[in-house]
Amino acid sequence: MRIRNDRVQDEPHIDLVPLIDVILVLIIFFVVTTTFDARSTLQVQLPTASQQDNSEPPRALSVLVNAEGRYFINDQEVLRTDVESVKQTIAAVAGDDREQTVLLRADARTPYQAVVTAQDALGQLGFRRIAIATAPEVRTP
Repeated sequence: MRIRNDRVQDEPHIDLVPLIDVILVLIIFFVVTTTFDARSTLQVQLPTASQQDNSEPPRALSVLVNAEGRYFINDQEVLRTDVESVKQTIAAVAGDDREQTVLLRADARTPYQAVVTAQDALGQLGFRRIAIATAPEVRTP
């Protein structure tokens, strides 16, 4: 006697729901951990400095800020880096002439705060003619 099986053979199939869940989790992970580059979204055209004859006036005050954030007014070093110390040294070296040109020279690796401190001290003392020294643009042939 033959017993007949009325069950239909199950068709093999691939369940896509777990695969979609895994792919969705991976996409979320990559989106969250991606660092976005702000320079790619902000289009800024920086100004260029023309190459003029930069002959320094004879009475120019030189303020130099080195890579460590130390200040030198003409050739005199400022012992502390706070605004008041920088102001006192500038006032002592410059005297009463606030109309003279100030040439601010800062190393490219100088902390930004050190340059702002020098500009703040000069502004508080009343200097209005501040020139920031830059290196000329290197052109390749």
